[in-house]
Order: sequence, then structure tokens, then C-alpha cells
Amino acid sequence: MSQNAVTEPESTSDAAAIIPMPLDAETAVHRMADRARAASRVLARADRNWKDRGLDAIVRGLDAGRKFIISANAKDLRREREAGTAAPLLDRLRLDDARIDGLIAALRELGGLPDPVGTVLRGQTLPNGLRLRQIHVPMGVVGAIYEARPNVTVDIAGLALKSGNAVLLRGGSAAAESNKALLSVIRDALGSVGLPEDAVQSIDAYGREGATALMQARGKVDVLIPRGGRSLIQAVVTSASVPVIETGEGNVHIYLDASASIEMAVPILLNAKTQRPSVCNAVETLLVHPDAVAAPAVLAALHKAGVRLHADSRATALAGTTPTIPATEADWETEYMDLDLAVAVVDDLDAAIKHIRRYTTGHTEAILTNDLAHSERFIAEVDSAAVIVNASTRFTDGGQLGLGAEIGISTQKMHARGPMGLRELTTTKWIVQGDGHVRS
Repeated sequence: MSQNAVTEPESTSDAAAIIPMPLDAETAVHRMADRARAASRVLARADRNWKDRGLDAIVRGLDAGRKFIISANAKDLRREREAGTAAPLLDRLRLDDARIDGLIAALRELGGLPDPVGTVLRGQTLPNGLRLRQIHVPMGVVGAIYEARPNVTVDIAGLALKSGNAVLLRGGSAAAESNKALLSVIRDALGSVGLPEDAVQSIDAYGREGATALMQARGKVDVLIPRGGRSLIQAVVTSASVPVIETGEGNVHIYLDASASIEMAVPILLNAKTQRPSVCNAVETLLVHPDAVAAPAVLAALHKAGVRLHADSRATALAGTTPTIPATEADWETEYMDLDLAVAVVDDLDAAIKHIRRYTTGHTEAILTNDLAHSERFIAEVDSAAVIVNASTRFTDGGQLGLGAEIGISTQKMHARGPMGLRELTTTKWIVQGDGHVRS
């Protein structure tokens, strides 16, 4: 199995050169970035067929390497469980056959998607005869910093390959063994079809110093994408000199309007909160209209499913005999990532929108209603990366939205917003063609 070298000889001029000399983190990361740059140039000119063969090779490697991958993952799970890691984080960390099947399905879907590289965004011929095209091109070298999410290693590798980018990965210590196994499979797969293995590299061997070096590698890394909790994302945003695409902390809201039916509201809320509570598109706050007919049934169903309801006084009254926990100001700001839900009664749609504007992280907000005017106002006035009407917030996901996979949910407003799929990992360049034109 291929592995990234963590040492390199200082010189090739004498016999001492054969003895590996340890590199400091900055030098090592810079050298890896240089190799990634060289790999990105190969990928930039690779056609769709070649890149899709690489994706297929990764699929076959994941399928054949299940036992190897799951065994490595078990070591991470055992270590983190013994260290007292919380259940939601252990859930994110876990790889099993079903999740490997999901990764394989996402890569296959990627293989079926059009190649964004070279597609024309716009074009025209000017009155003077100059022919213009603006086309999509790869970013080049993409850095990714994430934690306890080995599935992200595969998602990023697949998206980067298809979009023609090389990646440098910092996957964190919690998933160290899992990521090492996955990286080995991925690099072997790339090499098997003649693509550069250095298109996917990990800096994990260099720990926090390596992460710092990656964040400061301006000019060697084109863009950096953090994916994780608030502390990780903010640390990257505030510390990096490399351009950063900020991805999503998810303080996600659902507004239960007066007209929403029990038949619609109960299954949506159960899905949005309990299907997988540890992910960023799970609902964290439920806002309820005072006359919402579905409210008692929704709260009872959530409690029965094991959800702890952190409710304000009016929501507690609506809950009736359903147990609640008194909500505090901190509850409205919290991304629980667990079976906890903040619940507040708001006077009307205006109050719901005001609450969302105050506490949102810009990820996903939803409204459950049978009032068309209310849904249209919610769409127009709520400013988040995804706004959903009468559906679970769990649909804010690259795979669910037909993007094949995602590198994260961008909550910023520049270049990419929402699920970051293939096109979001490209930039553009202008092609100007003339026939001896000079500017007068």
C-alpha cells in the first residue's frame, strides 16, 4: 500500500543522502504542496474518461479493501471510545459496510456527472471581431482540514479528481488509522490508471504544526476548506493566509406554522432531528406558532424518539404532559449534534424570521406550512445557504441534491454557497482570441 513519505534526504550528492533526514513541518508541507502542484497540472489536462477511470479504480479499491478499512476504523473507534469521546462524534467516525456502500454510490454518481472543466460559462464575439469565452478550470491545489470524518477523505478525493484538482488533507488524529487506510487505497487506485498518486496526499504525520503550515502556505495552496465544528472552522478562518471557503456550522431551524398538518410535520421533524443527529443539517431549533395544530403531536413524537426538548415557557405549555427542560439563552445558540432540540413559541412568521436572523449560522432553515404566502415570504426573507419548504433539513446534502458528493456546505456568499460539488471546486478563466488585434 502506498503511503506519504514523512522524511526525505537532504542531498543526493554523497552517501549520506541515503539516510532519511527528518523534515520540519513547514518544509515538509511545502514540498508536498509542490508535488501536488505538479500532479494538478496532469489532472488539469486529463480528459473525462481518464478521470472517470480513476474514480472507478477507487470504487474497486474500496470494495476490495473493506476488511482492511473497517479494521483500521475499529482502532480509531476503540481509542476514541476509551478517551471518552461523545457518542455523536463516534457516530461521525464510524465506518461500516453500509457507509462504505454509501461512499461507493457517491463515487459512482460522480462518475456519471458531466465534467465541469472546460465548460463555457459565457461567450461572445465583440464588434471588433475578438472572440471571448469564459470557461471553468480547476482551482489547482486544494487544502482541506476536517476532523473525525473519514468519509470526507473519500468525498474530497473523488470530487477533486473529477474537477481536476490535487488535494492536501488534514484529517485529524481521531480518524488517523481510518484515513491512513483510505489514503492508501485511493493512491494505489490512482496509480493503477496512470494518474499521479500525489494528487491526494495527507499532512497528518505533521500534526498541528502541519495544519498551521498548510494554513500559511499562500502561493502554494490555492484554496483551503475547513469542515467541522465551530472551533475548527473559526480557527482556520482567523489563522489562514491561504484563501478560505467557510463551511457550515449548522444551527438549523424549522418553523412550524399554524397551518402545517400533523401528517406532514411529525415525520419531517423526526427525520430532521433523529435520522442522524450528529450531522450539520440536522435541525437544532424548532420555532412554533402559538396556534400550530401539529405542535403537541410533534413534541410528543420527538420525546418518544428520545429527543430532549429544551423548551421556553410557552412551548412547555403546548407540550402538555410531554416532559421538557427549561430553555436558556445558550440553547438558541447551540448546535447540539445530539438528541437535543431547542423549542420556542413565536408569535407569528415575522417573529420566527427575526429569531432566525439573530441566531442562524447561515446553513439551512425550513418552514412547514400550507400557506403559500407564508412560504413565499420565508423564501424571500430568510438568508441562508439553503431554504426548505415542507421537507426535512436533511436534504441539504450534495448527494441528495444530485451533486454526487460534497466537500462541505459553504455558508459564505462568495463564489460557492450551499453544497460544494464539482462546479464549486472550479474557478474560471477568460479565453480571448483575435486575428492580429491591437488596442487603439
